[in-house]
Amino acid sequence: MDYTCLNVRSADGVGWIEYHRPPRNGFDWRMLREVPSALDELIGADGVRVVVIASMLERWFSAGADLAVFRDMTQDEVREWVTICHGIVERMRASPKPLLAAIHGTAVGGGLEITLHCDVRFAAEDAQLGQPEVNIAFIPPIGATQALARLLGRSRALRVLYEGTLMSAREALAIGLVDVVVPPAQLRAAVADYAAMLIGKPAATLAAIRRCVTEGGAVPMEAGLAIELEEAVRLGGHGNFAEGVDAFLAKRAPRWR
Repeated sequence: MDYTCLNVRSADGVGWIEYHRPPRNGFDWRMLREVPSALDELIGADGVRVVVIASMLERWFSAGADLAVFRDMTQDEVREWVTICHGIVERMRASPKPLLAAIHGTAVGGGLEITLHCDVRFAAEDAQLGQPEVNIAFIPPIGATQALARLLGRSRALRVLYEGTLMSAREALAIGLVDVVVPPAQLRAAVADYAAMLIGKPAATLAAIRRCVTEGGAVPMEAGLAIELEEAVRLGGHGNFAEGVDAFLAKRAPRWR
């Protein structure tokens, strides 16, 4: 697919989805519709083991939705917009591949929301993050109400959404909104190094871990344990399990398939 608002590329097992709609990476209908296609492309690519969400602009990660698009939106169009947004969430939650985020500059609204469904969020020290939708009498429609409650806990999630203010990368780290903060010049390298570490792990096992935590964390304990049982049995029949045990006992590096 040809993308006009995203830069979609892959190299060395890592797929990159980079926002690129100057001047601020504001989402319009076209950009919003490109994200599911980019996720499908990279998650489905045999040569891609890890997917990263990032931005190509120097000062902006994303300004969220382009509010000019919202100005004359009907309720039916709001429903269509949010339905597409929820499709992005569903694709990301169902991904068998690890998803990372490289956040820099100003990161607000929907562009930031998408990263909430990643597994590990890296932020540059200069990043400013927030969900300001309350200030236009709206709510974040890309699953932030659900993701923030799970990431931060109910009270912190409500404060982030009620207040609608920007926080620094260090403040975001302190509450668990991001996981790693690095100098701006080191952001891409830090994400690439972490992705390389993941690529060295057995892919089927990473997929099982991701499913157990993502799906299992959203259901009662008994249902989560059933998912864990299913994945453990599946991995028990995979050749990598025997290889991992043999390599450990022989004190050698495993050779994953």
